[in-house]
Amino acid sequence: MKLMVNAMLSRVDRVQVSTRDPDTVADSWVRLLDAREVGRDTIAALSAKRITLDVGNCQIEVLSPDGEGIVQSHLASNPGGPFAAGFATQDLSAVKTRLKEEQVDFQEETGQVLIEPDVLGIAGLRLVISQDEERERQGVLQNLYEVTHLTVEVQAAADDFARIFKLDSKHFVPINSENYGYDGYLTLVNPAELDRIETINPYDLDKTMGRFYSKFGASLYMCYGECDDLPSLRNRLQELVPNDWTGDREGPLDGLFIHPKALGGVMLGVSRTTFAWSWSGSPERIQPNDK
Repeated sequence: MKLMVNAMLSRVDRVQVSTRDPDTVADSWVRLLDAREVGRDTIAALSAKRITLDVGNCQIEVLSPDGEGIVQSHLASNPGGPFAAGFATQDLSAVKTRLKEEQVDFQEETGQVLIEPDVLGIAGLRLVISQDEERERQGVLQNLYEVTHLTVEVQAAADDFARIFKLDSKHFVPINSENYGYDGYLTLVNPAELDRIETINPYDLDKTMGRFYSKFGASLYMCYGECDDLPSLRNRLQELVPNDWTGDREGPLDGLFIHPKALGGVMLGVSRTTFAWSWSGSPERIQPNDK
């Protein structure tokens, strides 16, 4: 279990994904990342069917419409992909109490708290919060540690996220990339760990992220995970989806991207273990690359 510093949120523990073709999406995560299906059920509050996969020490929830509802509405204006960012907490009751104090309405089902963007007050950021639990690592990823949220209101989004969940914003890390055309914050929920929402403004509308924002507005864009053997993952991707990933094709490797086409609408960045500290405020924590 990760060291618990903040009383509200402990780590990123899942990402919910919307799709009209759930079996194909689930199979892609199994085939490429050795994820494992662990359950199928429904979420009445979302009018959705759900396939749950273990990925690293986290989960992917593949959601498809089960009648009219939030998931169907999401797919009406979106081709499918990241639907909600998921955090674990060591005290779900305390989270619910805090949300009531902040007058943030939520729904509760299957042991999870579901929060819509309009009631959270942060456009484009939908959350699902679950009780933290030990989970054995499954597949080639170690974890998921980041979900990217696009908005032009980055300061307000970071401030609201900190206030609602009692996060210490002095641990948030400003981030800027001229290459990708964005700036914003990494809202670390625990200064000793990488887990966060990356809330960013894609200011260059000619670049990929900016074009996505121009089309879909405030929304979730992608997620990030760690892998302790990136060369093996590279070999796997080269064999199975040679045209659907980006990264150095040979030699040392610190990170790569798996394209949405390969993972059912989800762009997944994968960094080697600890390397994300190079842009997350603590470069001294980076471990040598021995593979």
